[in-house]
Amino acid sequence: MADNKKMVEQITPMDEDFAKWYTDIVKKAELIEYTSVKGCMVIRPYGYAIWENMQKILDGMFKETGHENVCMPMFIPESLLQKEKDHVEGFAPEVAWVTHGGSEKLEERLCVRPTSETLFCEHYANIVQSYRDLPKLYNQWVSVVRWEKTTRPFLRSREFLWQEGHTIHATAKEAIEETERMLDVYADFCENTLAMPVIKGQKTESDKFAGAVSTYAIEALMHDGKALQAGTSHYFGDGFAKAFDIQFSDKENKKAYPHQTSWGVSTRLIGGIIMTHGDDNGLVLPPKIAPIQVALIPVAQHKPGVLDACGALFARLKKQFRVKLDDSDNSPGWKFAEYEMKGVPLRLEMGPRDIENNQCVLVTRHNREKTVVSLDHIETAIEEKLQQVHDGLYQKALQNRERRTYVCTTLDAITKTLQEKGDGFVKAMWCGDAACEEKVKEETGVGSRCISLTDETVSDQCVCCGRPAKKLVYWGKAY
Repeated sequence: MADNKKMVEQITPMDEDFAKWYTDIVKKAELIEYTSVKGCMVIRPYGYAIWENMQKILDGMFKETGHENVCMPMFIPESLLQKEKDHVEGFAPEVAWVTHGGSEKLEERLCVRPTSETLFCEHYANIVQSYRDLPKLYNQWVSVVRWEKTTRPFLRSREFLWQEGHTIHATAKEAIEETERMLDVYADFCENTLAMPVIKGQKTESDKFAGAVSTYAIEALMHDGKALQAGTSHYFGDGFAKAFDIQFSDKENKKAYPHQTSWGVSTRLIGGIIMTHGDDNGLVLPPKIAPIQVALIPVAQHKPGVLDACGALFARLKKQFRVKLDDSDNSPGWKFAEYEMKGVPLRLEMGPRDIENNQCVLVTRHNREKTVVSLDHIETAIEEKLQQVHDGLYQKALQNRERRTYVCTTLDAITKTLQEKGDGFVKAMWCGDAACEEKVKEETGVGSRCISLTDETVSDQCVCCGRPAKKLVYWGKAY
């Protein structure tokens, strides 16, 4: 237990310094390492394995909805980026430029992609001629570069991994349906794979994606009461099509402009998992994306037969689960602390007495509950325990959100509530005026996270100006 205590003491308690707690975990759980390029990180094997598992599940969900993977260039000519005015203005402060090829200055600067709308548009203009060519349902898994001033591992870095879906449709109706469908896919993934409850909503005009007609988002609440935009889905209308002269012949053989969407999630979801589920002992990973679902720990492994029995059980379990047998010469206490730190959902302990009784001990990471289980039914027991971990994580996160969601009808009430209860989601009505949105942020410190997609109301007046209001907005501080 001394090993366990020493390892835990290396993590700053989250209630003492949440930012330091987060940094301690990403380093000590060996998720990332810093590099000589400020704002860029090495995603280490354990961190990358989490991303691979997320990628595999999401990619399957995309393909089930008819999407195909493509890969666009990482460089965008400046003239191409300039074609859509709002889009280029929105990204200009974050763009990294390539000015030389070898020792020669380029005739035209190349942007290192911050996102790929312009590249997809150029491609669509070349391949879409008829309504028979539509829709195109594309996605790509790539890295992008945004020259952020302030960075934090996973949450905001200058280069990060993501997927970006880009689709093009014959009608506005089809494109809007696609935008909403992919928002639902993201919400489903977050809740049923990551055990992370989210709120689906629409961004305000001031907060929507540069060049979009409308932007939808899923918002999650972290353990400290701050919000995380976990994914976005955008409807572009035909604005990009007109800027890039993408036209097709419709069924009446008339020229028409298609309608587009884009949608994306990134490695910031790993940051979301850490801040939603982690505790003062380290990571707590949802079972479906955990690189190791079961850590098999031999107890008294120096005694005859223990390692053989554990090896046989490992061979049996690895057919169904992601299992690691730790037969190193570290003490059991060290191993317990190590796999707690790494957030492994389930620990399996087996020693001489267990072998004699045809049993083992299962310990769930999220609540440290111990259960003695017969080896005859071990696969079923592990399946049930992993589901219990997922459900337990989801309910704990949901309770945190519900406990930290406040209804307010005045600016004073927002300020007072946050001072007394701490950060969280504030549900308050809004008239739709951008000036009121800005005033709420200036006076209370919370910005609009999203407009609720439900018909729920908490009053009939704007929280800021008192005029009639129809839109319920979730407000909050955000990462």
